[in-house]
Amino acid sequence: MSGIKPYGAHKEKRLSAALVRNLKEPGFYADGNGLYLKVDASGAKRWVQRVVIHGKRRDIGLGSTSLVALAEAREKALEQRKLARAGEDPIALRKRSEGVPTFADAAIRYHELSKPTWRNEKHGKQFITTLQTDVFPHFGAKRISVVSTADVLAALTPIWNTKPETARRIKQRIGSVMKYAVAQGWRTDNPADAITKALPKHDRSKVQHRKALPYDQVAEALSKVRASDAGVVTKLAFEFLVLTATRSAETREATWTEFDLDKAVWTIPASRMKAKRAHRVPLSARSLAILKEAERYKQTESNLVFPGTKLNRPLSDMTLSKLVKELGIDAVPHGFRSSFRDWAGESTSHAREVVEFALAHVIKDKAEAAYARSDLFEKRRILMSDWADYVSEKN
Repeated sequence: MSGIKPYGAHKEKRLSAALVRNLKEPGFYADGNGLYLKVDASGAKRWVQRVVIHGKRRDIGLGSTSLVALAEAREKALEQRKLARAGEDPIALRKRSEGVPTFADAAIRYHELSKPTWRNEKHGKQFITTLQTDVFPHFGAKRISVVSTADVLAALTPIWNTKPETARRIKQRIGSVMKYAVAQGWRTDNPADAITKALPKHDRSKVQHRKALPYDQVAEALSKVRASDAGVVTKLAFEFLVLTATRSAETREATWTEFDLDKAVWTIPASRMKAKRAHRVPLSARSLAILKEAERYKQTESNLVFPGTKLNRPLSDMTLSKLVKELGIDAVPHGFRSSFRDWAGESTSHAREVVEFALAHVIKDKAEAAYARSDLFEKRRILMSDWADYVSEKN
């Protein structure tokens, strides 16, 4: 770099803002930390920094003086000099940063990659739409590498107390995108984890749990459903859900290939389970009878056990919810899992772990989980048979 023209007696900060504005003579003017002002013959001015990277001198452009002020150029020059002295390559880092997507782009990429893992289409859609509504307006346009805890806090604060359940889910979703970014090498931390103590704790004592019937009223509810004017497939699906103590989607989306009717076993694949683990369900005699009746309504074009009115589409969750509501049953479909659990805990001698396995609950105690090498299937077969007998005897 020939023609360097030092200004001032000190090694650093030799230039001033006024001098930068007034210099006209072409050449390089040193400031310090390898920072130079280059004045072209045309009068154009730009910042250049000379650093030594892995033993070689390199020149890095820092931008025009019309866009980058002296103070900003000094700050950038000092930062890059520190990186170079630590063995980093500022030029390579800049190129990598240029390939870093915005938070919105990263979220969309993660959403697309995760499509095969969503429990259902609705959950997948909720993931991205909540981010689009409550997060993208705050920092969706920022590169994901520079999103800070303050950004995440600013997005969550307006909804943290007004929409607590949604806010908690959004926080988890931001965290998932950030973990994806860490795996891609775009950042090294997850700012969604760091803000936990900055947000007030939610009062969960007033959380309304899904409505469930006392277990001694389940049989009456089943009788109402059987006697109703609802479609046959809808009634069969509802009773099957109650007898198997499964979640709504697990029953509604069941396919014939998941069943071994000879062995009276229903194996729900991991992709359809909340815990992402395959779950075997022992089928009672009444459950088998329901499946045999459902076979009469099997659609040749569909593998669904309980098809909806649209081709290759299962019954909707709303169909079952609407059924119990119209019949005056004070519960939601999911609530019958609670009825089953209360019955098993209060009216039977079945072990707690057998009931938990029947509900496909994850064992949170790590020590207990380590010893749970069996799914207690044969014991669960007796449990589910007892449940079917209980709700039948009441009729």
